[in-house]
Amino acid sequence: MKNKLNVYPILLAGGSGTRLWPVSRELYPKQLVKFMGNDSLIQSTIKRLISSLDVENIRIVCGKEHVHEIARHVEEIGIRTDEKIIAEPCGRNTAPAILLAMLHILNNEKDAVLCIFPADHVIRNTHAFHEKLLSSIKLAEMGHIVTFGIQPDYPETGYGYIEGADEIKEHALLVKRFVEKPDIETAKRYIEAGNFFWNSGMFTFKASVMMKELNIHQPELLKEMEQLDLSGNMVSQKDYERLPNISIDYAVMEKTDKSAVLPSDFGWSDIGSWKSLYDFISKDANGNVIDGDVISKQTQNCFIMGYERLIATNKIQDMVVVETPDAVFVSDMESSRDVKSIVEELKQRRRSEYQEHKTLYYPWGTSTVLEMNDDCTVAKLNIYPGSELETKADASTRKYLVVIRGAARATIDNQNLPLNKGQSVTLSENQSVILENAGDEPLYIMSMTLGF
Repeated sequence: MKNKLNVYPILLAGGSGTRLWPVSRELYPKQLVKFMGNDSLIQSTIKRLISSLDVENIRIVCGKEHVHEIARHVEEIGIRTDEKIIAEPCGRNTAPAILLAMLHILNNEKDAVLCIFPADHVIRNTHAFHEKLLSSIKLAEMGHIVTFGIQPDYPETGYGYIEGADEIKEHALLVKRFVEKPDIETAKRYIEAGNFFWNSGMFTFKASVMMKELNIHQPELLKEMEQLDLSGNMVSQKDYERLPNISIDYAVMEKTDKSAVLPSDFGWSDIGSWKSLYDFISKDANGNVIDGDVISKQTQNCFIMGYERLIATNKIQDMVVVETPDAVFVSDMESSRDVKSIVEELKQRRRSEYQEHKTLYYPWGTSTVLEMNDDCTVAKLNIYPGSELETKADASTRKYLVVIRGAARATIDNQNLPLNKGQSVTLSENQSVILENAGDEPLYIMSMTLGF
């Protein structure tokens, strides 16, 4: 595709997706989850862009705690992550995230077209999406800041709306106003009016145009961000925390006279709740979406997802049932988005389930807690090929490490020791070991830590 300026797809991969708890959690948010098929949401988002845009220009903005796992997902689909992932030390909403990516790009380009996409949305009709994407780039090159407005097919109260005015090029409309999430009666009036669209959170614009608008409408934010040191792996957390927590909608889109809405109908969903995921996925003959080890009797119009245990349902309808190794969520379908209040209560109670799963992800692999009490912790370690893990026994513990699959190379007390299936090492107090995956397959180790 030939354009006057290079086009950069910017994927926003922050957030925790609390309305999809217990699957989506703070340390493993929904963009990393494989809800449909073999791809995570971020992998699906990238694959959707490959035929229209240069994947080498992709930039992903995410939280520092997700960098390594996002990199693994991207590399799994054959894309190098060198200089593609931009880490935020803390979340400050979409305006700082977009500006951070833009400043990185402008270090190497005089100007560019930026296409902003949340990394956790889904689109059913990719051909129609590509057509609208090309139109948005043309409009951006004319100087418009383009937002993709989704043609609403029912009065949704969970989305913000955009009211369109006069038509311009590429069937786009000038933006009259952005409106907050409406009540049901207001949403019905929007649908009847015909010129209101769901705010998708996807944008296309020239960097130079956005910089000018930020200078007009958010000069302090722009000034503070231009002073950030971008030379390292991540900007200073102290400096970034001082930035306002503000969305691009509030910062620019609701104030600028350059915004245009591009009416779009390509089967979009933000997968913002279990109900929206249910609505998006194909149903069986009983209107159910079922994934996992499930036996259902007289079950209709339900979303049932299991990860580890058998789920059996009988004579229920319009329900959500989601099972993970450490939590089960059950709700009627319409109220399933209220799970966010449960997550808040878990936070207040200092329960770890709001933040993490039993399986934690690290640059070297994963650790799954199988049992934990005051005297003993048992975990299953998965060390990726080519990776290594250093672990130690604390002052009052002893640790036993047994290879259950694969081949390891252990370095303990400056001695190298090969370990195969069934072989083990024992660490006494304050002793450490480096475990390296010496093969081409994942290395699985059972770790048991005993306290004295």
